[in-house]
Amino acid sequence: MSETNNPPAFGPVTVPAGDPRYESLVESFNHRFVGRPDYVQFVDTTEQVVKAVTDAVTAGKRIVVRSGGHCFEDFTSSADVEVLLDLTPMSNVYFDKARGAFAIEGGASLGHVYRTLFNGWGVTIPAGTCFEVGVGGHITGGGYGHLSRRDGLVVDHLYAVEVVVVDETGQARAVVATREPDDPNHDLWWANTGGGGGNFGVVTRFWMRTPGIDSTDPAELLPKAPANMNRAVVMWPWDSMTEQDFVRLVCNYCGWFENNSEADSPYVNLWTNFIITHRASGMFGLTTVIDAATPDADRLLAEQIEAIRAGVGVEPVLDTRDVIHWMSKWMPSYSWPSDPDGRYKNKAGYLRRALPEQQIRTIFKYLSGADSDFSNQSACLVLTAVGGKVNTVAPDETAIPQRDSILKASYSCGMWTSENEDDDHVAWSREYYREVYAESGGVPVPDGVHDGSYISYPDVDLADPDWNTSGVPWSTLYYKDNYPRLQRAKKVYDPRDVFHHALSVELPDD
Repeated sequence: MSETNNPPAFGPVTVPAGDPRYESLVESFNHRFVGRPDYVQFVDTTEQVVKAVTDAVTAGKRIVVRSGGHCFEDFTSSADVEVLLDLTPMSNVYFDKARGAFAIEGGASLGHVYRTLFNGWGVTIPAGTCFEVGVGGHITGGGYGHLSRRDGLVVDHLYAVEVVVVDETGQARAVVATREPDDPNHDLWWANTGGGGGNFGVVTRFWMRTPGIDSTDPAELLPKAPANMNRAVVMWPWDSMTEQDFVRLVCNYCGWFENNSEADSPYVNLWTNFIITHRASGMFGLTTVIDAATPDADRLLAEQIEAIRAGVGVEPVLDTRDVIHWMSKWMPSYSWPSDPDGRYKNKAGYLRRALPEQQIRTIFKYLSGADSDFSNQSACLVLTAVGGKVNTVAPDETAIPQRDSILKASYSCGMWTSENEDDDHVAWSREYYREVYAESGGVPVPDGVHDGSYISYPDVDLADPDWNTSGVPWSTLYYKDNYPRLQRAKKVYDPRDVFHHALSVELPDD
């Protein structure tokens, strides 16, 4: 590994219960869950991680790892967690000449990665738009974002991972696994290309390099970052939105992506996020961006907006077009819509084709408040563009199997702040999701339209027979036919099931 000029490690630093720092450290993004571990331990090197894991296993303590801390469920803050390993000091991003790839430590945030890669080499990775998210959970879950239609998923550029694993004797060690087919640890690399975080060990480092590039120039080894983006923001008012117009609008949106998600589409550089918030918000709308260097970028963007608006009787209250720098604040970071004390419930599903009309009518029912006095301006449906280059990879080439989708759907309810409101908001979220998927047992069972869910938007209800009556296990909804291979990797690299949570990969029966 190449040498860096970083200062000496400052850790490990252990913060026990009772320490003045403790209370703020056990808080997570979702304030519905606040852990009470025996201690939080900050680590700064792989060697420190090995020792921390060994110490916890030897003491018989349950250990979990946190990168950015933006998990929607309690995976790092459940009541039985005794050691919380925090990787945020491990945030270096640099070019590793020895491996011919960019090294990203497991505690780096996406914002830090973007800035370093762009400022240093003019390159980027097709990751998410939320700057505060940590790479540890994002990359291991598959990782997608506003450049994924152009460049694929983040894991499509993953060359290697360094993982601290625990063997049958309880001994921790660091293993480097690469995408090279003859690598004896190849299955560990594969498991971390969409198998989810917290399953196989502690990922301390990722190496990124786009496949098929024959160059020694770092500036050629990852996708070029855009300089500027053309942006459109269109907002519609709720007060004049009829059910008929709502159905037409959502059908138009989904239909446009159904017809324009091939890898050779002239619109492949265009990415859209449609956030349909509850009537209590007053309005809802979409943001579309496209690399300004794309030929006819203005025309392509205008054509998309025109197609989405066609036949909708409600005029937008906002329709703006501008050109912004790629790293501008257009990215919907977790600084919005999150709240410092926010509580959340999130659910998700993949779409292979447009949402059926009946499902859109159900969404209207819940978000328009037509049959309920429930009111939360942050309750929403988010329809986010995928497709394009994402869909050129075989379902079993990486651990994430959903490789022919056009949109990701996220059903969210968030930003309430009182524990006394938890039951009402969670119940509304559950009923909303279950009714949308009423014909398939309350969950997005893979079929011609739907394709399961996304492990980086975890939802423990998928493993609850009260809410998943489909007969299809949660593991199939997330991993489909890739699950048995993930289980085999689990048996090899975490045979004691040290790294587990409510939706973790299970050890095989044999």
